[in-house]
Amino acid sequence: MAAARQRGAYTGRKPALITEQAVEVRRRAAAGEKKAALAKEYGISRETVYSYLHAETVPS
Repeated sequence: MAAARQRGAYTGRKPALITEQAVEVRRRAAAGEKKAALAKEYGISRETVYSYLHAETVPS
């Protein structure tokens, strides 16, 4: 896999949300919106919402 990464053939999975969406999810969750409602709106799981909330940096 390391050789494939160097060639650019293996880039991994795309993020569920773009950076702007991740920032918006964090802002809205901090404002008190329910995580389940945010997950449903963005078409992701609650676990993914929590991943974005607990990440040190916004996944790119």
